[in-house]
Amino acid sequence: MRKRTPLTFETVVEIGETLPGTEAASAYGSPALKVNGRMYACVATNKAAEPDSLAVYVADFEQRDVLLAEEPGTYYVKPHYEAYPVVLVRLARVTREALEDLLRGAHRIVSSKPPARRGSRKRRR
Repeated sequence: MRKRTPLTFETVVEIGETLPGTEAASAYGSPALKVNGRMYACVATNKAAEPDSLAVYVADFEQRDVLLAEEPGTYYVKPHYEAYPVVLVRLARVTREALEDLLRGAHRIVSSKPPARRGSRKRRR
């Protein structure tokens, strides 16, 4: 069996660039993929998340539960993320094909929402 090279955020960006309207940006100070100004995948930055993990939007909590049950070595969730329809992905464990499917699904979900309002948050001085 051939040992495969672990995926990186560069791989995530490569895949994202094939999806319409995707921009490589940042969210919460972390590298992210966005469409219509909305994040659909980003490097997980919460201290409870494992290094080299990606947070990706999923259709709903049911889809997340299926991923967690089918591949707990690849997908996981930590308390900080439990309230959101996201799954954490260990980039060292996920296959490129599975990552492509996950990102396509996240892109489809987020791109169906109205564009994010720019500058809607007031800055404190």
